[in-house]
Amino acid sequence: MGKNITVLGLAILGLALLIIAGFGFMAGPTTYWAWIAVILLASIPWLHGRLVQNAYLTWQDSYSVGIQTLDDDHKRLLHLINNLYTAAHYRTDMAFERQALNEVIDYTKTHFAREEELMRVHAYPDFEAHQRQHQAMIAKVNQLVGRYEQDRDGTVEDLLTYLREWLIQHILGTDQQYRAHLTASGAH
Repeated sequence: MGKNITVLGLAILGLALLIIAGFGFMAGPTTYWAWIAVILLASIPWLHGRLVQNAYLTWQDSYSVGIQTLDDDHKRLLHLINNLYTAAHYRTDMAFERQALNEVIDYTKTHFAREEELMRVHAYPDFEAHQRQHQAMIAKVNQLVGRYEQDRDGTVEDLLTYLREWLIQHILGTDQQYRAHLTASGAH
């Protein structure tokens, strides 16, 4: 809902500046406030970009766990969460939003299976604890998806926030803990 208000506010600002510029140019092409309105109008896309830039996840080298397949999985998950964010906030289509959500969930399960298999093969000592974190995350997402099915507008932001925060915290926390063990055991 907050993003919708932001977009509405920017649209109203743009309309107001367009009207000001129009009346200004009717008064004469050298009217300085008309040109100021045009410059401000041209800055709206930049302003919008600044407002939403923190909402999208970007890969940072500090997220690397030193195993290319898992890093690629993490990059893909960031991309899929960003797609879901776009679908949810720009009202592209409910089918696209649902597809984006399903892709995040399905790929998360694929990634967890790949990560857990590597931990099993390389006898990671904290495997069970790590697996419980995965199971707890899936349970929480299923709970949020259930709420989403009942109240899309009231839940989508909670779902997105949870996915973004959980993924980053998990990569920087628990996933970094297996890094030394798995790379020393030959995982790559």
